[in-house]
Amino acid sequence: MKITKLDAWPVSMRLSEPYTIAYQTVQAVKNVFLRIETANGHSGYGCAAPDETVTGETVESVIRVLEDCVAPSIKGSDPLRVAMILERQKRSITAQSSALAAVDMALYDLLGKAANLPVWKLLGGFRNRIETSVTIGILSVTETVERAREFAARGFRSLKLKGGRDVDGDIERVLKVREALANKVALRFDANQGFTVEQSLRFVEGTRQANLELIEQPTPKGQPDLLGRVTSVVPIPVMADESLMTLRDAFRIAQQELADMVNVKLMKVGGISEALQVTAVARSAGLEVMVGCVDEAALAICAGLHFALARPNVVYADLDGHLGLVNDPSAGAVTLREGTLFPSTKPGLGFDLPY
Repeated sequence: MKITKLDAWPVSMRLSEPYTIAYQTVQAVKNVFLRIETANGHSGYGCAAPDETVTGETVESVIRVLEDCVAPSIKGSDPLRVAMILERQKRSITAQSSALAAVDMALYDLLGKAANLPVWKLLGGFRNRIETSVTIGILSVTETVERAREFAARGFRSLKLKGGRDVDGDIERVLKVREALANKVALRFDANQGFTVEQSLRFVEGTRQANLELIEQPTPKGQPDLLGRVTSVVPIPVMADESLMTLRDAFRIAQQELADMVNVKLMKVGGISEALQVTAVARSAGLEVMVGCVDEAALAICAGLHFALARPNVVYADLDGHLGLVNDPSAGAVTLREGTLFPSTKPGLGFDLPY
């Protein structure tokens, strides 16, 4: 089996409902889809979700590196030698983590198809489903409670509230959601780097009665010591998100005890292969793992799901980035029922994009 062709193309998708987080409002997104073809007629599919704020990429930079660097270097290669191909790509794909993630996904898709196994089983098959949280952006108190009720009625048992702009307002929203839903759902909070250490402590104390499951990235990623200070004193788990971009970051977070948990996103770390190594570091340090996402199509969510199902220490999922995307060509790549995600039982990632 030899690789014969690589195609990459952009897709624009608007959100049915724009949302706001600490540093931006999102109304539409662009992903880059990838197809790697082989001489025996198999195709592997991947997806990149470039984000200048998160990954430092643009759609144009991703397509350029895929067409100019990746395509000529992998043509004629055996796609089943995933580690060899990806190590070669790391030398030329610098600071392009979602581009690398797309290549990684497509190769694992081909590997699963060649083995006639879904990727989640190929990688270990620890579980066959996982609950996901669903995110509520920064809204008024009334709107937040209304949205929380809607999601709970749809079967979601875990809600993540965004904040980081107004500590007092964030405290009120969390308390009102807990009051409205009692103990029907687990609550998580993501400040997206918006708090100081003092604000983080005030927020945690102010929401104590809400029994938050965790607080995610309360402080700026560029000052890791601040995250560690929060982690060392608050009574709830602190999760690193923006602070974790590479395997080296995972080691530093573990070594310096900067967080209790880590949020692993394929787009940040560079795909399934790198995510597996990050989770190994986390497990060695006793850190729990959540698989997360950015604004990405269902195909990318599917890859994150397969990774999560394979590893025992991926205990949380926040895979809702595909919800509300209009005109997603990979819609249906994952199945969501009452807050739980299920993979396809077909080989590979289980979803083929239309030509």
